[in-house]
Amino acid sequence: MRMRPEYDYVIVGAGTAGCVLASRLSADRGNRVLLIEAGPRDTNPWIDIPAGVSRLFSDTSVNWAYDSESEPGLNGRKLYWPRGKVLGGTSAINGHVYMRGNPGDYDAWRDAGNPGWGWTDVLPYFRRSERFYRGEGPFHGARGELPVTGVEEPHPTSEDFVRSAVALGHARNDDFNGPTQEGVGYLQYMIGDGRRASTARVFLRPVLGRSNLSVETGALVEQVLFDGRAARGVRLRDAQGTREIAAAKEVILCGGTINTPQLLMLSGIGEADHLRTFGIDVLADLPGVGRNLQDHIYVHSLTAVDDASSLNRRIRGWRIAPEVLRYFFQHKGLLTSAAAQVGLFAKSSQRLEYPDLQIQMRPFSMLIRDGRYTSEATPAITASCTLVRPSSRGQVRLRSARPSDAPSMVANYLTNPRDIPPLVEGLRIVREILRTPPFSHRVRGDRLPGPTVNSDSEMVAYLRQYAQSMYHPVGTCRMGPSEGCVVDPALRVHGLERLRVVDASVMPLIPSGNTNAPTIMVAEKAAEMILLGARAGAPSAGAPRRASTPTELVT
Repeated sequence: MRMRPEYDYVIVGAGTAGCVLASRLSADRGNRVLLIEAGPRDTNPWIDIPAGVSRLFSDTSVNWAYDSESEPGLNGRKLYWPRGKVLGGTSAINGHVYMRGNPGDYDAWRDAGNPGWGWTDVLPYFRRSERFYRGEGPFHGARGELPVTGVEEPHPTSEDFVRSAVALGHARNDDFNGPTQEGVGYLQYMIGDGRRASTARVFLRPVLGRSNLSVETGALVEQVLFDGRAARGVRLRDAQGTREIAAAKEVILCGGTINTPQLLMLSGIGEADHLRTFGIDVLADLPGVGRNLQDHIYVHSLTAVDDASSLNRRIRGWRIAPEVLRYFFQHKGLLTSAAAQVGLFAKSSQRLEYPDLQIQMRPFSMLIRDGRYTSEATPAITASCTLVRPSSRGQVRLRSARPSDAPSMVANYLTNPRDIPPLVEGLRIVREILRTPPFSHRVRGDRLPGPTVNSDSEMVAYLRQYAQSMYHPVGTCRMGPSEGCVVDPALRVHGLERLRVVDASVMPLIPSGNTNAPTIMVAEKAAEMILLGARAGAPSAGAPRRASTPTELVT
């Protein structure tokens, strides 16, 4: 590109990782940083309200609202995949749960050929972001931007779930992000002062006054541009048309597990035969781009309970009015709560080193039909079981060479037979808890799977018909040194220069829990690697540095 670069770093995607990365890189006033987002600014009022997640779940103004291909392991069903399309990305529309996963997950990353990514390596980056409500300690930080809080008003039904699980021998665990993951207890959330703590809100907004940081929204990056094998900038399209932007140091892709591999393929990076199918010139034959897709699959149990045990009536129609008033005047009450209050990590087999099941209970019935949450007046609760380390693998591929077309994605849930027995066992664990006092005193009937579903074959049939995505896709630009990997342990794209990927797509194995906190950690670690590399004098071409321009927020 013959353009004189106005920026050192061009970050594509202002989602969970992109907002963190932009904040950290622009903290060095010598770096000129541009952050580009395809979606709008995060002004939708439902974003800040924690309970607004149900309103954002299918809102296409802030949500890519993807659908998978027909899933062969789920009776050919297509699953809805919400992904954030707004400043903050999926951290602006998700369920708020702060969960790091198990230390063994990161040791497995390290052992797969990624030095520097073991548990003791990544823990400092988790702590760096965190402002933990109980204060600083060996596992938690208290001086970061990200508020991590607990359940302020536990529902009596949630407490009885914990008590019943303990009665069955599950250990009480007051901190799933502490010394051990296994056990039952209350979850932690990315909520502060009653408001959602998206990465746009807590990392990006406070630094928008920096003169060396620019943010553009409503701009879809269509291609990474190269001089030879070195990334030199991007081509984007916005309301004014198409233009090119140069980067003096690096182009950094933070589009997430779906959009990052799509952009790489549109830029000529991926499996050569697949790219040629769409008439795309091949720059780098990297077959791993888009492969290794992993997602958490979970299945719900729906149980009828007495009226006092369920929130169903309180959250319908005019009955929610007192909670709305309480929220707007005090920032407390039901509208400050995430969906689930309690969780349980358990092993499907005692032969396992650490838990492979994540169970959550919600004191209301969570029904999803055609990609939308629906509510009902009949009192009920929902208990869900997730397989946190699935063996099934899927892929993201192009549908066309048009950047505006959604890519094709399939997770191949339950196609690996190893994934089925743990979920069947998880359903049985859930049933056992619900049938144990004191929780059993609340139960009025088994609605799903229902009293007639008991044998293994009946359970498997239920899984294939009712299992859903937990919306945690990762892995499509896998980190590692071997064939099939896309980025090295420094997150640089193999065989190319000045191009890096920083988002959940680099995770070689899915963490054993919710994926938002691990994505923030990846961005923290990446920022440090980039800054240290620049200070050490890593080779960097580009035009001489220009004076910084005032921060602009272009929409």
